[in-house]
Amino acid sequence: MSRHDFHIPVTFKHRVCFTRDAFSPDNALVRELLDEGGGRRVLVAVEDSVASAWPGLIGQMEAYFADLGFDWRGALVLPGGEPVKNDDALVRQVWQRIEEQHIDRHSYLLVIGGGAFLDAVGYAAATAHRGVRLVRFPTTTLSQDDSGVGVKCAINGFGKKNWIGSFAVPFAVVNDFAFLHTQDEETKRAGLVEAVKVALVKDGDFFRWILEHADALAAMEEAVFEECVERSALAHARHIAEGGDPFETGSSRPLDFGHWAAHKLEQLSGFTLSHAHAVGVGLALDTLYSARCGLLRECDAERVLGVLETLKLPVWHETLDIRDEAGRRRVHEGLQEFREHLGGELTVLLLRELGRGQDVHHLDEGLVDACIADLSRLGPRLAPQDQD
Repeated sequence: MSRHDFHIPVTFKHRVCFTRDAFSPDNALVRELLDEGGGRRVLVAVEDSVASAWPGLIGQMEAYFADLGFDWRGALVLPGGEPVKNDDALVRQVWQRIEEQHIDRHSYLLVIGGGAFLDAVGYAAATAHRGVRLVRFPTTTLSQDDSGVGVKCAINGFGKKNWIGSFAVPFAVVNDFAFLHTQDEETKRAGLVEAVKVALVKDGDFFRWILEHADALAAMEEAVFEECVERSALAHARHIAEGGDPFETGSSRPLDFGHWAAHKLEQLSGFTLSHAHAVGVGLALDTLYSARCGLLRECDAERVLGVLETLKLPVWHETLDIRDEAGRRRVHEGLQEFREHLGGELTVLLLRELGRGQDVHHLDEGLVDACIADLSRLGPRLAPQDQD
């Protein structure tokens, strides 16, 4: 018998950039990024809603790259939203175009759209040729302040969120603020929930800043809104790069605070409940539980619920009351699915204080139910008209 262990250290550069009008002729950011990699072929995938909102975008990109001497391989306009993650149809379309246009590991695939679209196209990029260079252009608040700067790409499988996928650090992420301001009002404001989340678990000063500017954020005042998105994106990226577990090989997922319930609620709704609204409910539930179990001060829990109220984010959804034949709330199944997603010991982050979390390995089901009952009474006051 013989055993040989070889250590293979790998270093990634995670480029996260902020700009406005990225494809303007006088904006050099994209050219500089692509020149750094040395490739010349460029293929673009654009979410159809973005193409409709920006009818001149594809022509502008074609002219931009032609002027710089890149080999433009066209643009693929595809549907977006959570439904595109429910099977691999979109992934296969992207694979097909990558093959037809001879996009190799030194070429670039640019993807422009919201979080679900970035996930699905990113999965296609990560698996074509075992990985082609992906440059993400998130267009929604939620994707710019959170998912767009992450290192996962996935589609849903077996009725479960992000079951099929990979970890793949994008070649670059370009947060173009110009895209933010063409979203509908509800989508634009609701995406701030992930900024609230990362502030709660990683940066108390950031949460206090959000608390101070909550009214301006709710009114979507441009400068404050963009600052919040940028601070959130950098907090997410910093944790991924410096937190010691970028590809989630352990059991702790601090950036998934509130998500054990959120992902289950999305599933129970048939993915008609938006991720932002589901996370709002999940944040409220885990914040309230943190207080009721004695970790977090009640006054701090009230501050969190107050921010969610100001941002018009729901803390209740009818899927919380879906029960199985034995009368047990089905949202509780989310804890086991949360554990299975990583394996190992169940690990859920709760709040110790604003800006600092604490891992726990058990939630009391009766106390969770009591918190849900409290949220049901708060819900009519806090929840907006459901538009999911």
